Amino acid sequence: MAHTQNHTLRRVLRREIAGTIGLLTDEEDFRAMRRYRTFAFDDHGAYLAQVETLLKTLAAQGSHTTVALFDPEEYAEFCAESGLEPDTPLSRTRFTARLAVTGPTIPYDGQPLDQLVPDLVDEAVRQATWEYATTLLSRIGSCATCGEDIGRASFVRAAHLVARAVDTASPGDLHLVCSVSTVPDTLVAALRTEGRTEGIPDLDESEALELTTVLALGIATRSACGLVMRTTAPDGTDRVYGWRLRGEDLEPLTAGEVFDAYCTDMESGDLVSPESGVDYCVPPDLGDGGARTGHHRH
Repeated sequence: MAHTQNHTLRRVLRREIAGTIGLLTDEEDFRAMRRYRTFAFDDHGAYLAQVETLLKTLAAQGSHTTVALFDPEEYAEFCAESGLEPDTPLSRTRFTARLAVTGPTIPYDGQPLDQLVPDLVDEAVRQATWEYATTLLSRIGSCATCGEDIGRASFVRAAHLVARAVDTASPGDLHLVCSVSTVPDTLVAALRTEGRTEGIPDLDESEALELTTVLALGIATRSACGLVMRTTAPDGTDRVYGWRLRGEDLEPLTAGEVFDAYCTDMESGDLVSPESGVDYCVPPDLGDGGARTGHHRH
């Protein structure tokens, strides 16, 4: 009787332990892990199928599982820095445990793997973009004229501009995208909210932080930068409008400029067919108020 009760209690306890699975999302990363003798898989498709089966099994048992992006290069660096032998399951487990805290993760809620993988990759890109922009901001230093911390002041200014832009949106769904031309790549961040009503919007804090940081980088470095917003009203009408960064202000784009910005692929520069039923509009002026950096660095 006592043995049965203990077994039942352990099973209940297992359901209350959260776990993380490190996932090799693409073929190249999978091939990199095959150099380890203890890595048992030799086919990426079969590996993904096994991972999905495991996720479903854990979910059926009532376990909460998150999926993390497993990067072989980061894993090798982790093992070297920690003095671990990389060709062991224990080392991979320890790295995955660290990913659960520091890396991008997606909770498994029963979604198919072909939906989970793109979401996980997007999350990884978002985190990398924010970390990169934050690093660049922190390295800019102080204004030679006034001594003000340029990165910090630019972030305060960007936060004000993002708040003003969101305030101009009509009720409904909101999609705000900020892009900054940096070397070697253009940084892009997005902020989405659904079913927005009048009053204070319910924004995703992580997305808002990422978008604000990217805009702050544009302000601090005087880089080419734009903000485009799409709103969907409760009646289904979509409106698109945007601004370009001029110094520390966001200057409204014309309807034609909004059309060009929204109908151009940011990576290839090719034109994208415009959507039907979408209005390309001139946005409201965001005003001249709010905190300014005051720095004169060029």
